[in-house]
Order: sequence, then C-alpha cells, then structure tokens
Amino acid sequence: MRNKYEEIQDRHGPSSMPVNPRSKVGENEEVLRLMMRGIVKRFPGVVANDRVDLVVRRGEIHGLLGENGAGKTTLMKILYGLYQPDEGEIYLNGERVEIHSPRDALALKIGMIHQKFMLVPTLTVAENIIIGLKEDSPILNFPQVCSKIKQLADQYGINIDPRAKIGEISVGEQQRVEIIKALYRQVDLLIMDEPTSILAPQEVDRLFLTLKALVADGLTIIFITHKLNEVMNITDRVTTLRKGRVVKTVVTSNINKTELANMMVGRDVLFHFPKRSTQPGDKVVEVKQLKAFNNKGLLALKGVSFHIRAGEILGLAGVSGNGQSELAQVLAGIRESCGGNFSIAGNDVTGTPPRGLFKLGEAYIPARRNLALAGLLSLETNLILKIYSKPPFSHKHFLNRQAIRSHAERLIADYSIKTPSSTVLAMQLSGGNLQRLLLARELSQNPRFLIAHQPTRGLDVGAAEFVRNEIIAARDRTTSVLLIAEDLDELLQLSDRIMVIYEGQLRVPSETSREILGLLMAGENE
Repeated sequence: MRNKYEEIQDRHGPSSMPVNPRSKVGENEEVLRLMMRGIVKRFPGVVANDRVDLVVRRGEIHGLLGENGAGKTTLMKILYGLYQPDEGEIYLNGERVEIHSPRDALALKIGMIHQKFMLVPTLTVAENIIIGLKEDSPILNFPQVCSKIKQLADQYGINIDPRAKIGEISVGEQQRVEIIKALYRQVDLLIMDEPTSILAPQEVDRLFLTLKALVADGLTIIFITHKLNEVMNITDRVTTLRKGRVVKTVVTSNINKTELANMMVGRDVLFHFPKRSTQPGDKVVEVKQLKAFNNKGLLALKGVSFHIRAGEILGLAGVSGNGQSELAQVLAGIRESCGGNFSIAGNDVTGTPPRGLFKLGEAYIPARRNLALAGLLSLETNLILKIYSKPPFSHKHFLNRQAIRSHAERLIADYSIKTPSSTVLAMQLSGGNLQRLLLARELSQNPRFLIAHQPTRGLDVGAAEFVRNEIIAARDRTTSVLLIAEDLDELLQLSDRIMVIYEGQLRVPSETSREILGLLMAGENE
C-alpha cells in the first residue's frame, strides 16, 4: 500500500519544481486557523514585533519571510508560549486564547520545531519522542510506543529507527524525529523555524515532499525562512516582515523572487555579482602535499597542493565532509597537519598557531561563527580580540576604553551592524549581524590572506549580498582569498579559479560549468 509521501512524490515531483501546486489558495477559500492581531514584543533597546497581524488558513503552508532579526522567530515564540506579548491578541479557530507556555500551546495542538533541535543525544528516538508526555499507565509500554512511531513514519515516508540513539543519527534524521515528535502529540498547526538551515540539498527535497504529504492530510504549517527559493517552492501564501513590522501578505504564485527580495529588505537586491577583472599578482599562499586527520582519526586530507595569488579568489567546491573543514582548520592553525607544508609570502607557517598567522596577515571566517566570536562579550570586546594589545587600544597593560569604543562605533557604522549600542552582547545579535561583526573584525585589518568558509550560510538575501560584496572588495585590495562553499552559484559568481575536493583530494576541472563541477563533487570523472 502506498503512503502519503509516495503519492505526493508522484503527483508533484521533486520539491525543486516551481511553486507549491496547492497555491490556488485565495482570500476566502480556506477556513481561518490562526489570527494574531496587534502583537507587540519589546526587548531592551529594540521592538522585535511592532503591531504585527498574521492570518493563517487551515491546510496551507504559510511562509514567514524576513531578514535575520526581522522578528519572525520572536513572533512564533509568542505563539508557542515561550515569550509573552506586551500587547496583542491570539485567536485559534475564531476563539481568543492565551498561551503562557509550550504546554499550553501543545494543549491547543500547536507544535514547534526549533532551528536548534530540542533532542537529548544520549536517549533513543522513541525516548525523545515521548519525553514529557503523560502516559495512561504508570508502566511504559515501549514496544507499543515504537509501533506507533513506526506507523506514523511509514505513513509519511519518514525512514527512522525508533531504537536508534539521537547522537548516532544524521542531522536530517534528527529533523525527521522532531516531525514525528510533533505528529505523535497530534498537533494540527506546526511551526518550523528555518528547517533547512543545516540540511543538504537532497535532505531539503525529501523534507519538502514530507511537508506536502502532511498538509495533504490536513496539517497547517508556518514555515519561517529567509530563503526566497524555498518560499517559491513550498509555500501557498507568504507574510513578509521587515524591522518587526508586516510589509505584506501575498499569494506565492502571484509574486516573483525579485519582488519578494524587495519586500524583505526594502530595496532592489543583486542576485548576480559582476566583478571587475583584475590581474593577479605574485603567489601569496602556497600549500604542498598537505595531510591531516579528522576527529575520528581518519586521513581527511591526502596530499593537498594549491596556490593563491595576490588579488585572487580561489573557490573550493565539494559536498560537506570531504575535507573542507579540516583544510580550513589546518590553514587557520587550529588543527595539526601530519604531512606537507603551508607558506604565506614565502614564510613556512606549517604548525604556526593562530596568533602567529594573524601577525603574518591571515584572517579566518569559520563556518561556525561561535568558533570566532564570544557571545557573552560585548561587540566592542569582540572587535578588538586580535588587536587589544596594540596602541591605541592599550598602554602599559591598561585598556583605553575610549579608543576601543570609537573603533567599535566606526566599524559598526562601516559594516552596517544593526545594534542599539557597541556595548550589547554579541549573543543578542541576529545571524546576519553576527556575520557582519565577524567580517568587520577580520577585514578591517586589511589581511594578506583570507579563509572564508561558508561565509553566507544561514544568511538572508540582503546579508548574503553584503558579505559577497565585501569578499570581492577584499580581493580588489589584493587580498588572496580561499572561498570554501557548497553553493555552486556563489562559487561561480565570485571565484577567479575553482577546484573541487573529493575524499580529501583536489580535482581541477577542465571547465567551470555546473555540470562538470557537479560530476567531480560526486566523485565521477568528467
């Protein structure tokens, strides 16, 4: 017997097909499921939601679109009971409700899958799904729980082992656990916060087919995102937020990506980045036969060799897990190599710690911002972490607070970092503003060599545009750039040369077409 997932797959094909076929939803065709009216939420120094109105119809996938920090997640945390609104009302099925906690939300059949999964790694899938539930019997019938989980999983084509431990399964499988967890609790309104931010493209396709199967069975989904392609592919209607306010709610099939981008950031956004041609200079970075182990003790880099000239962007393409992270970490001085060497401007820096590399002009933007920024420290402190010992920031072991503040305020203005003040803790910034903060610190020192590892991952279209322009500007200032990314469009637009890494070895394409690069990334020959 065919399940809902297979039926949706046959009917609609892969999720990359344009526009959810259910996009016929009109103004009066669906019964109202949710209405949030006049929602206001204030935090110190910022109004996160400013009189927000949101209407969601039963049986639709409703997109909630906006830049990082636009107020999307705050609004949904109010709906799920994690925050309390300062003003406003919430109606479900026409009745006003007050939601003081997630327990209240679940009682109203509202579930939420957070961007960071709420799972216990040491427990099994089944244990995570039933944790916090009140069972009818004081003795847990574990085989019965597993049977029910398997029944739900089979119905929607979700392949998951109820007895597997969370810490032993992939990120994509963990997300499926969160979906089953919501279904097990019989929710009929599901909030998904940036659900694709850590998924591979194939996992995104599978997720979208699952969501279509769920909606076909009557579930209503609010889909928080900043990715325009996802909005066009999966949603029926979309509400755009900007600076905490609703810009507009539209039927997805009645709008295009360019119009959505304009609604989101309030201006035209470049999707292509023409960069002026330059003549690269002398070799600045040279890597010869570099080898390194991964965290499991397996050889992740198997004799990698390349060079980068002054004023050149070398793009490195590859499917995640093929040695990109290990390469970036070895070059940044935070992972030891086990063979080969690495030089900057003729200086052998193999095994040099990060501080020594910084003195030689290296800057590093890691794929995970928490490796480079201290969330519990202020913006001012984060911006001088590498230069606090230099004048004018310190004198005879004493910090010059005025010089530090002036430096921070200048960079905040130059890099358009949205913050009430320079004394705000870094952890209070949105993802896009954290990336601007990191760029400000690294690029303001005019580095000789920049390692940019997934620099736009998780960023909205406006923030990504800013980051890409800054990387091009660094190249034009003769910086040598190693750009590591999984987004082929980004690599093709920004790179002067592109190489592919597969199973720890570099492969040089005969031409930089998507088809050739895709074959090499998959381990095939041209």
